[in-house]
Amino acid sequence: MYDLRDIVEMKKPHACQTNRWEIIRMGADIKIKCLACGQMVMMPRREFEKKMKKILEKSNPE
Repeated sequence: MYDLRDIVEMKKPHACQTNRWEIIRMGADIKIKCLACGQMVMMPRREFEKKMKKILEKSNPE
């Protein structure tokens, strides 16, 4: 589904008018970072799954 360091698109754009977020922490809560302005948002996993639209880029497995 989605993993750490994936780039995702949310249903609503951020206040800076971009819609690209990087997943930087996963657990019971998901922490995402806006790739345009750098603001970080933390939300429960259930809320994240409801608000996520699609995965734009998968992280490179290393």
